[in-house]
Amino acid sequence: MTKMTALDEIHQFLPCETPDSWIAVATRPENLSLLLTDHAHCEKKAASTAMTLMFRYVDRPDLLNKMSRLAREELIHFEQVLAIMQDRGMEYGHLTSSRYAGGMRKHVRTSEPGRLIDTLIIGALIEARSCERFAKLAPFLDEPLAKFYRSLLKSEARHYQDYLFLAQEYAGGPIDDRIALFREAERELIELPDEEFRFHSGVPVEAVAS
Repeated sequence: MTKMTALDEIHQFLPCETPDSWIAVATRPENLSLLLTDHAHCEKKAASTAMTLMFRYVDRPDLLNKMSRLAREELIHFEQVLAIMQDRGMEYGHLTSSRYAGGMRKHVRTSEPGRLIDTLIIGALIEARSCERFAKLAPFLDEPLAKFYRSLLKSEARHYQDYLFLAQEYAGGPIDDRIALFREAERELIELPDEEFRFHSGVPVEAVAS
């Protein structure tokens, strides 16, 4: 029997693959600066999310250790993306947030431990989608950037596993129904037309119209 890889596991966890129409827009040369800028923002937001969890749940040692490591790695990735942009003469600047994370967070419960469990499930989905998109983008990118994206796969896969493990550990019971709810929300955000192109956006409307 063939051993399942981390990427295989992620493909099983995610509700759908990234549409080819998103890849077609993402790999246009004129969109590379926007892609990298939003990628950098995503790494910074991932570090911020991990730090927020550390400040909010100070009595959970396993969470503190995993989120501390995750935050450090995400900030290193942030710095690496900035360096790539600088080398290519690209300017990092402000961007409006995509609807992706917010679209899932509107389903988060307000009472504990539901709030924590839901937040961790969303974290697992975001990290899994990032990993899937890095892998799917790599074959279409120039070699230095493709190599960088492939180098991120291992850490992003581990981040997904850490989030999912913590959600299961702290739930104290089955969370299949919550995972199913957020998987369906994520599917809609990925597959439906999106007004803005972002690293985690749905299918850009320009691709739908063409």
